[in-house]
Amino acid sequence: MDRELNILFLKTYNRQLNGQHLLPIGEVGRGFFLFFIFFACFIQAVSSQPIGIAKTIDMNFGNIAVISAGTVILAPGGSRIGTGGVTLPALAGTVISASFDVTGGANLTYAITLPLNCIISSGANNMTIDNFTSLPSATGVLNGAGTQQLKVGATLNISGAQTPGSYITSFPFDITVNYN
Repeated sequence: MDRELNILFLKTYNRQLNGQHLLPIGEVGRGFFLFFIFFACFIQAVSSQPIGIAKTIDMNFGNIAVISAGTVILAPGGSRIGTGGVTLPALAGTVISASFDVTGGANLTYAITLPLNCIISSGANNMTIDNFTSLPSATGVLNGAGTQQLKVGATLNISGAQTPGSYITSFPFDITVNYN
């Protein structure tokens, strides 16, 4: 007997950090010293533009049919697959990866830090979400206007005896971006 679950992953949020650039100073010669002064001034001007991240779309795994334990893997691009005893019904519901807008200095790169896991609940029933992935992966590059869209997917772990319901987060997960 199939049981349908409507999985909602709401309340994602973000944190913002300012990047720090540290450069070593050595006794290499006057030419290097002048280059270093120029470079240090350039870095100071660029890093004065804080990097920011704002959630635009919440993650949603959609409708899921459970026969036995398995997972639903939601890719950052929004596609999903079921594994184990989990099937994806024709009536998918809302299926979408989380989306964030990253802003900062034009043409700068930044590192992306994703959470290890997150718990979603429906009453006293829980499921774990882990294996977060992003697009771009690990490192992003802001465009000439200083913006980039960041999409995030993850793996939903479902037990064979999972109780049907609408599952949401009690505590949003953190996505951190920081200048390289």
